[in-house]
Amino acid sequence: MTPVLVRQHLTSAGDTSRADLGARARDWSEIQERMLVPLYEAVYERLEVGPATRLLGLGCGSGLALLMAASRGAAVAGVEADSAERLALARERLQPETGTSRARSRPRLAAGTPENVTDAGAPPYTVVTAFEPIGCLAGDSEGLGDLLASATPLAAPGAAVVLVGWGPPERCATSSVLRVATKLADPLRGTARWRPALRDDLEEVAEGAGLRPDGSGRVACPFGYADLDSALKGLLSTGLFDAAIAATDQAQVDEEVTEALHPHQRPDGTVWMPNVFRYLIARTP
Repeated sequence: MTPVLVRQHLTSAGDTSRADLGARARDWSEIQERMLVPLYEAVYERLEVGPATRLLGLGCGSGLALLMAASRGAAVAGVEADSAERLALARERLQPETGTSRARSRPRLAAGTPENVTDAGAPPYTVVTAFEPIGCLAGDSEGLGDLLASATPLAAPGAAVVLVGWGPPERCATSSVLRVATKLADPLRGTARWRPALRDDLEEVAEGAGLRPDGSGRVACPFGYADLDSALKGLLSTGLFDAAIAATDQAQVDEEVTEALHPHQRPDGTVWMPNVFRYLIARTP
């Protein structure tokens, strides 16, 4: 799989931009989202995503995975409930105002639940993806269960549902950086904090949603950044450090995350962290 190294991007104006939701969504779109491209490619290849595919993306972010599926000929729809700013960027990518898109093939995007992008009487989805990795924050699978419950009735019998989780900490160099979030957020007990991935995270979610596991795989997804500043902005854009920022302050989180990144910096200034992600393919009843 081709490694992913982020190209240099324009720096946002000032440190305070990291607290701005629009700037953070842009950091996600320009830096972090592409780190999982090898995962998207592996899943689409395995499921033979193409013109016969109707794909629903849960937590579609700024739409890169949907764009890749559409480039294979799939009809795509996506919902993003957590970030209106990411959803706006997805619309820029997938719904350009060219006036040339055919209505029936135009990607559909909405906030909230899958019902918001599905017309009554529309053909069922053949693939449902949930590419946001779980097994990193305590309780991060709870909302996913609700999304799966609303998506399953809209999928065809036997449709593929793809769940993704972080690999074992010893296979994920980024784990050493994410532990900073746990250390700093500890004063806010009960808030979402990083935790090591567990072996059966994905299977437990699938079982809770009434899905039948039907294969799994692991994909190398190195996190590569142009420099320390790019790495910091990319990682903070994930939201995994929000509890740490609330417990301390932005400056302390910036300082400690940057310090944790130093061992992963190469002589040329780039930052490189090998990671492995696991995916599970489950089937609807």
